[in-house]
Formats: sequence, structure tokens, C-alpha cells
Amino acid sequence: MKNLFKATTAFGLALSVAGPVFAAGDEIREITIFSRPQAAQPSEFQFVQLIAQEWRRLGLDVNIEVMPWEQMADIVWYNRDDWDTTGWQMVGRPERSDPDELIFNLFHTTTAPTGYNFIGYENPEYDAIVEAQRTETDIDARRDLIHRAQAILAADQPNLMLAHPQSTFAYDNTVWDPDSVIDQGGIGIRNTWTFINLEPLGDQRDVVLNSTDNVQGINPLWISGGTDSWITELIWDRLLRIGPDGLPQPWAAESYEWLDDSTVEIVLRDGMTWHDGEPVTVEDVVFSFEAAMGDEAPMYSPFVSNIADIEIVDDSTLQFHLNAPSAAFLTASLSKLNLIPQHIWAPVLEDLATRDEENAEDYQEEIPIGSGPFQFSSWLTNEEIVLEANQDHFSAPNVDRWILRIVPNTEASLGMLRSGEINFLSDYPGDPNILIEIAGEDGDLEVVSTVDMGFRYVAFNHRRPPFSDPAFRQALSMAINRDLIVGAAFRGFAVPSNSVISPALAFWHNDDVDEFETGVEVAQAILAEAGYEVIDGRLHYPDGVSETLGE
Repeated sequence: MKNLFKATTAFGLALSVAGPVFAAGDEIREITIFSRPQAAQPSEFQFVQLIAQEWRRLGLDVNIEVMPWEQMADIVWYNRDDWDTTGWQMVGRPERSDPDELIFNLFHTTTAPTGYNFIGYENPEYDAIVEAQRTETDIDARRDLIHRAQAILAADQPNLMLAHPQSTFAYDNTVWDPDSVIDQGGIGIRNTWTFINLEPLGDQRDVVLNSTDNVQGINPLWISGGTDSWITELIWDRLLRIGPDGLPQPWAAESYEWLDDSTVEIVLRDGMTWHDGEPVTVEDVVFSFEAAMGDEAPMYSPFVSNIADIEIVDDSTLQFHLNAPSAAFLTASLSKLNLIPQHIWAPVLEDLATRDEENAEDYQEEIPIGSGPFQFSSWLTNEEIVLEANQDHFSAPNVDRWILRIVPNTEASLGMLRSGEINFLSDYPGDPNILIEIAGEDGDLEVVSTVDMGFRYVAFNHRRPPFSDPAFRQALSMAINRDLIVGAAFRGFAVPSNSVISPALAFWHNDDVDEFETGVEVAQAILAEAGYEVIDGRLHYPDGVSETLGE
């Protein structure tokens, strides 16, 4: 990351300290940035402190507001006009091994009202490119489009990208056979394949994990958070599942076949049952996808928007007919949608359709019913979730139970690992060097680090000036030295980032966007060129621009 000037001037952003002389507009109001607590997310808490410090050097009055994850998620997701900027993360999920979910759903205009584009980014040129990559079946041509999309984001800086962490996990190698632990590319060892294949070495047959974040919901139609997704992937099956190699493979579907470039035929696996004993049918499959096509599951609607029709051929076969060819359909749709039982969810969705303010995201089953390799047993709010192995599943786990304990304090998690209260450290946002040192001392802990396809960043709310100004966003972004963030906040266990597509996805990642220069002087140059001015230590808008949100 050396020369921002090379990267940005290619997109028409002339950066010069000696720019025109402007009269000043209104003083920019206090800016508030959200962070989770230090005990729960030390890296996020640290990088927010560092970022606020650099922004203050630009003449901004910056307030840091620390809050738990549930409160932050509620404000940012459901009150999209009411916040300025926030620490945030996108976790590495298997279906994100195809870049479509990240470059389309995070930034396309259509997903701004209720979907993943919660920042409200709008760029028609960008929209056109990410729409085109969806229908481009030539892989090299598609890669070129995805590289162009990353270049536009590098110029617009809709978010302040920071790093792709090296996700670090540990497990007790006297409890679990190391050969049964699977490191999934861009995900790490905390994945469904590991939890299914874990082989006990002794009498302990329960995998006991931790999470620093609480669980918001166990709901197959709501993507409610990273920790929640670990659970949904185990309770609910999908037609395809992303393998350890990052490629989709048959799962609930015994097989799939492209009949032409917009029709894929699925043969459903025989003998599957829901956790309540009812059979899984092709009608259930159709219902699962149609549920996401309606208004009741807005977070899943982008993944089914290209489906024109689903045709039942016979009791085990169905065909998906697409509006247009889709290069990512196997990964972003068939490997994404959870299969849900029609006999349970049909009456729920019918009832929700009569309510103005509620949808499927507001609904919580008392006993969640899926067909997956684990089934729901109990949920003690803020403390523990227990799943039991589904021994009737076609890929039945080797363990008896999957137990997730909510431990908001990172140090407490380490203590529980050493004492045996947990035997799989599945969430560790602390210093990996400490974990490695402890493993060396104890001798019975295995530590594994993997560069994540997920990423950490600071989200800008484009609905609230001055974040609606690309020059202002770029200045705030370029003020931050990513190498400093990686060293100080992530203790070196991350790679600096300027793209939502991780270097772990080497084929799709655009290396050119990584070359840029940072520093307060660079940021000051961008602001000066755009007409911003510092008066008595405080940054002001360009001439004629008023502060509309107040202090």
C-alpha cells in the first residue's frame, strides 16, 4: 500500500496540496463512531480509538460511543438515518467464496432500503458493472468486471476498509483428533465440515465452543449475525453446500445439472426428514425459495431475484428457471437458501402478511425445526445454546452435542479453554500471540490461523452529510495507516485491506487497489482540493454548504 495517488488519479481525483482558495461553509458537527466494548472486541475497540485520533487531527470533533453488539446492530440496521459511522465486520461465510454476495448485495442501489447496503451507497456506473458480472459466464471476462467494481469502490471509498483478519482458533488436541479438524479456505477451522467430522479421542463427545457476541435469533429467514449463522448452518440444510475447497457440491440435492445456461435441474436426496419426523419434499424446497421471493424475508430476496420459476418435475426432481444466466447461482443461491418445512412456516408467513410492521425476521420458533445434521435442544438466553446430533441425517456428526457458550470477555474465554470448560475456541478477537504462548505452555492446545474472506471496516452513513461527499469519505479513509491498524489492533494477525474481496480469494482480488498512500497530509490535501477548510482548529464545509443535522 504505497501510492494512493496512482490509484485515485486514475479515477479523476486530482490530489494537490496547493489547490484553489475557498471561503468556508458551516463548521462540521460532532461525528459519532460506534464500537463494541473492549472486553468483547478488543481489536475493534482499539482501531476505533486510533481512527478517531487521526480524524481529530483533521479538525473533526469525534465522539466514540461504546455499546453491545445487539444495540449497535439494531441502530445501524433498523434505524438507517440515525447514525454517522460505526465499526463493523463482514464474517467469512462459505457462500461468500463467490464474490457476488459482497460486491452486489453490499453496494447495489436496490439493497439500500432494507438489505445489506445499509450505508446507502449509490453509483449507477457501479450498479451496471455488478449487474453485468452476474450474467457473464466467461470466467475471465467476469473477473475483469469484478476487478473494475473493486476499482470504483477504491475511488469512492463507500467504507473505510481496514483488514482481513487472520482468524485464529484453538482446540484441545487431547479431546479431538487433529486429523478430523478441517481448515476451510477463507473460513478457518470453525465450520460445518469440522463440526460434522470431529472425531473424539476419548469419552468427551460434546464439542463446547464460545462466542463473544450474543445470539440475536435462530431463524432460517433472517441473517442476524455471524454467531447466529454458525447455528443456522447446522440446523437447516441447503440444496448445495460449499466444500472446504470453496466450491459448491451436492448436499440436500443428490445431484444438479445445468440443462442450459438459465435452467438447472435438481434431484432431491431420498429419505430426508425434518426434525419433527415429517418428510422433506420437493414442495418444501419450492416453498423455501418462494418464501424468500415475497416481502417477508427481505435479507434473502437478493439471492432469489433472478429466479423466474421453479418447476416440479416429479417427487424428487425440480428445475430452476432463471430470468438470465447467472454465474453465481450455485453458490449465491442454491448454497445460500435454508430449506424450511412448509407445514410449519406457511401459516406463520400467512399471519405475518397481515401485519404492517412485522415480517419473518421478527419471528422466533419456540423449537426451531430444520433437517440438518444437528437439531435444536435448548437456548438459555445470554448464556448457552445446545444442539444435539441428528443421527438420522445422511451426514450424521461423530459428536453427541454442539454446545455454544456466550462469553463476552475474551480473557474469560481463554481461561475456560485452559480449564476444559470449553474445548474448541471458536471466537477469539484477542491477541493471537498470547494464545500461541499459552498453547506452548499447556501442550494440549492446537492453534490454527487462516486469512479470512471476511473483513473489518468502518461503515460510513451516506444518508448523513458530510459522509454523502465522496471526497470527505476518501479523506477520512486515507488518513488511516492500515499497516498501523494491523500491527496495533490485530497484533500482526491480519492483512491490510482496501477491497471487500480478500486476498484469500486470489483469483477475484484486484491487487491494483492495494497500492495507495495514507497519512494526515494526504487526507488534508484531498479536503483542501474539495474546498474544506480548517478554522480555529475545526473543519468546515466548502463555501455555501450548510450543516443540516445540527450539533
